[in-house]
Amino acid sequence: MSDTLIELRNIGKRFGGVRALDGVSLAIRPGEIHCLAGENGSGKSTVIKVMSGIYTPEEGEILIDGRPVGRLDPIRAVQHGVQVIYQDFSLFGNLTVAENLALNTYVLEGRRRMDWRRARTMAVEVLARLGVDIDPDAEVGTLPTSGRQVVAIARAILAKARLIIMDEPTTALTRHEVDALFAIVRDLQAQGIAVLFVSHKMREMLEISERLTVFRNGRKVAEGPMSDFDEAAITHAMTGLSLTDDPYRPTLPPGPPLLEVRKLSVPGSVQDIDLSLRPGEIVGISGLIGSGRTELARALFGMEPAMTGTLRLEGREIHPRSVQEAIALGIAYVPEDRLTEGLFLPQSIERNLVVSILERLRRGPFLDTRAVREKTLGMFRDMQIAAPSPETAVGNLSGGNAQRVMLGRWLLTGARVLILNGPTVGVDVGSKATIHRIIRDLAQREGLGVLMISDDVPELVTNCNRIHVMHRGRFVADLDGSGMTEDRINDALKTLN
Repeated sequence: MSDTLIELRNIGKRFGGVRALDGVSLAIRPGEIHCLAGENGSGKSTVIKVMSGIYTPEEGEILIDGRPVGRLDPIRAVQHGVQVIYQDFSLFGNLTVAENLALNTYVLEGRRRMDWRRARTMAVEVLARLGVDIDPDAEVGTLPTSGRQVVAIARAILAKARLIIMDEPTTALTRHEVDALFAIVRDLQAQGIAVLFVSHKMREMLEISERLTVFRNGRKVAEGPMSDFDEAAITHAMTGLSLTDDPYRPTLPPGPPLLEVRKLSVPGSVQDIDLSLRPGEIVGISGLIGSGRTELARALFGMEPAMTGTLRLEGREIHPRSVQEAIALGIAYVPEDRLTEGLFLPQSIERNLVVSILERLRRGPFLDTRAVREKTLGMFRDMQIAAPSPETAVGNLSGGNAQRVMLGRWLLTGARVLILNGPTVGVDVGSKATIHRIIRDLAQREGLGVLMISDDVPELVTNCNRIHVMHRGRFVADLDGSGMTEDRINDALKTLN
């Protein structure tokens, strides 16, 4: 019996004239927790699709249990025990947990009728095996992200998975939920199931993985036991650069706050929030999902008409009751889910950048195309957007470049207050460092006040002057100076679970 579960040898894959994989080799052992890292475009997704039979490589071979498998298609991959859990989980939100779990089994068995009792029994047994308490009769669409992820893992187990590939599994999870996921992963390992993590989050890689493989530009550039790596080594392998991120602690100019919030409340979500934001200051907000942090951001951006309390911008009392009013006042909001809430993916970079200032770019009944292009090219340069041209569709951009388009759009409005909800979610380490530098430069050079909402504790500690921890609609801890450490924030968050 081979000591490898699945092995790729010298895999090559092209798309047109682009070489996506160049002589890539990768081996995963039974019961191993292995991390696959790399920036967007490095070849990670292509490798996943080769391992799961979606893509057929032009070069190299695939071995399972030490034996070449020839052509691997998705059905054969599943039969060999390879299961992929993508970021959207590929679940049916309008079906129950039990129905989602039984569906694949029944399809493989060729059943045409649903055996409800058996489906529920299967669900109870597999969820108990994972040690989780989820109602089998609950609709999947009503579950939190962490719950849907558990259902996807349970479905893979029912399909007799031997290797579960998790694509960015912690992107939308709180630290508490990450801990729970890691407990499940270790339990899977104890059952002999291998797990391949695909992730950008280096600290989580170091915490959970036994081995690491790093891709860059379609090639494997590093591999070995996790004990051989630290954050700096992983960053260098992923980017070819040594990226350092010293804490942002500028001396702020004296004077009144840029934004002052007193007793802000939103029925059912936010209670009596006091907040101040000075020019050039980056203030962080951390908290568990459901703590009210997103509702606070939406209220400041005019999206919660039932909001009460007092807001002052540059000393003047304001009452933003709509997005249009907030934009006119100089407040901008970059939402966490840029794909569904922020960007028009089929449209060009140029159209996405100028969509919020179209009225300012009119010459009579027509758009001033020269002004549109000038604004676009200026922001293209300032945001360091890597794309062939402003005509490129935003849907073709990496996560980091798409996020820069979002930032650029709101900066074109002349915003004075910039609210960032998850500013680097789904962004690779190189783009993350670039986005942080851009945000800091805007705060210091332009005097913007930045409100940064994030689950990424190191991101907050590195970039913020002060941090508020939020729970059940209130600020429950305020940290600054020497007290603003990852341990202090994590300790505060743990007490809220």
